[in-house]
Amino acid sequence: MTVRVRFAPSPTGMFHVGGARSALQNWIYAKQQGGVFVLRIEDTDAARNKPEWTEGILSALDWIGIERGGYEGPYFQSEYAGEHRAAAARLHGSGRAYYCDCTREAVQARTGSQYQGYDGFCRDRGLPAGEGRALRFRTPDEGETVVVDLIRGEPTFENKLIEDFVIARGDGSPVFLLANVVDDMTMGITHVIRAEEHLPNTPKQQLLWEALGVKPPIWAHVPVVVNEKRQKLSKRRDKVALEAFRDEGYLAAAMRNYLMLLGWAPSGDREIVEWSVIEQEYRLEAVNPSPAFFDEKKLRAFNGEYIRALPVEEFVEACRPWLTGTGTIAPPPWQPEEFDADAFAAVAPLAQTRIALLSEIVPNVDFLFLAAPLIDEAAWAKAMKEGSAELLDAATAAFEALESWDAETLKSTLEAVGAERGLKLGKAQAPVRVAVTGRTVGLPLFESLEVLGRERTLSRLRAARVRLF
Repeated sequence: MTVRVRFAPSPTGMFHVGGARSALQNWIYAKQQGGVFVLRIEDTDAARNKPEWTEGILSALDWIGIERGGYEGPYFQSEYAGEHRAAAARLHGSGRAYYCDCTREAVQARTGSQYQGYDGFCRDRGLPAGEGRALRFRTPDEGETVVVDLIRGEPTFENKLIEDFVIARGDGSPVFLLANVVDDMTMGITHVIRAEEHLPNTPKQQLLWEALGVKPPIWAHVPVVVNEKRQKLSKRRDKVALEAFRDEGYLAAAMRNYLMLLGWAPSGDREIVEWSVIEQEYRLEAVNPSPAFFDEKKLRAFNGEYIRALPVEEFVEACRPWLTGTGTIAPPPWQPEEFDADAFAAVAPLAQTRIALLSEIVPNVDFLFLAAPLIDEAAWAKAMKEGSAELLDAATAAFEALESWDAETLKSTLEAVGAERGLKLGKAQAPVRVAVTGRTVGLPLFESLEVLGRERTLSRLRAARVRLF
């Protein structure tokens, strides 16, 4: 048997990080088993689906390493409406489904509760198909439905507690439960690896598989992803869009690594590992069924580690979208012609050790490419204390007299200027840093001054001195 897994997102919004994790788990499992990864776009919600969301899914999958051409599909659920309706007709013809004209209000009036569920009123009425009549599956009155799950063992559901659920609406259109099952049958899916939130639907779907005469797939429900309050990650409340993390400057390799740790761990006391190691060691059966905490602070730390591990040339290339404003990235505060690739290459090794997100490169190097620094007013107030004007005068004069413009010479020169005023280097360089870069923190000052150059440095020191008058 060839293993066939599927990832079946709906194009109704940004790509959820929980979906990205499920996609990666399916992708790895298929590769380990020598199987096939199928992408199916569940696009039957016409009111909410947009073509751009579908493209967003494809590009997000590309970004995390599930690239177009490496999988089967994408298929679109809307293209299989005929198969869905045919399956509904088969179930009705075999007596496994019946038509029902009960309204929700009528059911509540009979049961006296809005929570009890459907009471089976139309089971034996023999209603034919008709406008406004939903098709319900006839759930067995007795016995149990056992779901064999690679992660959760054998969850067991009493059939008498499963209501006769709707499989086709009053207009004849199949609901998700039936469409999902029929699609999996049509595409020969052997393993369904998906989020825990779908587990309550699984006994109903398994009953549909059996009623349609096909052996159910092997199930695996991975743990729900939660926030710091242990609430399920929500698009309305939490930062969950994979595209947002990508555009903020997370590396795909870091994101892949972190997502795979949500419910699983590699061998040994380690978390940051090569993708090849994850592909080799990952075992679906070893996934922890408990809720998995999506810790953005930890992800950020992961990303910083991955950034620092890049060869400098790759780091420079990775920063390019933020430096040039290409793709979906917002343009930087300088004009394209102001960007100096050589200047950035000179400071790149210094910046690489100081950022955790690629987007942070912009405030770290903007002083190099702007005609004047962007002054942080809080930083200015903190650095420009009594005596700062005299210190800037002295530093300007000392720098003007230098024959060699290099970091070591600049450092020793300012150190001497500060010593003459009883200041340690840290205190002496604060007003100089703000005058030149606009901030109190950033890249190493003297290396920055070396790259910025003599004339631009002196010009900014003089401008700061004028501002202090």
